[in-house]
Amino acid sequence: MRFRLQLPTRKAERLRRLADEELMELVGSRRDPDAFGVVLERHADAAYSLAYRILGNQESAEDVLQEAFLALWRHGSYDHSKGSVRTWILSIVHHRAVDTLRRKGARPTHAVDADEVLRNRPAKERTEETVASRESTARLRSALELLPEEQRQVVELAYFGGFTHAEIAALSDLPIGTVKGRMRLALQKLRDELEEEVW
Repeated sequence: MRFRLQLPTRKAERLRRLADEELMELVGSRRDPDAFGVVLERHADAAYSLAYRILGNQESAEDVLQEAFLALWRHGSYDHSKGSVRTWILSIVHHRAVDTLRRKGARPTHAVDADEVLRNRPAKERTEETVASRESTARLRSALELLPEEQRQVVELAYFGGFTHAEIAALSDLPIGTVKGRMRLALQKLRDELEEEVW
């Protein structure tokens, strides 16, 4: 799911040079649909990936994405205290996806389907494609399965989903120190496991 804005070249280039915060200022103060389009273009793929990860259903994920971005357009008031624009958007999508599950009487699984996340991310962020061979990838996946769930989740979100530590903390309602600690432990276990396989 890739969004690309159809704007006159000059305006598109000018808007794409702006920071997210500047774009949200245009959305909030001027109701600028083109600025909003650039925000959508930048963050829709990550937002969709998150919604799909939580809901496990393409149609539901698309509905949540549409609702979240419609709410952003209507209210358009970005709060700097909520973190980066990306973290703020992902937080809104996360809450709406969880609300959708609650309405359906289901519970969030929080299991990451890394292959699905990868299919819905921009190509430059597809970390798995940089792995030297399929065999290496298979070994890595086997090693990931040995990790405790909470450690596996942060690794998958970071390396397969492309999320930062701060974004993972916001999405998981965890202190950033906890996320970094889990990541450090997980990477050490993965390193140890993969070194054992080599020898």
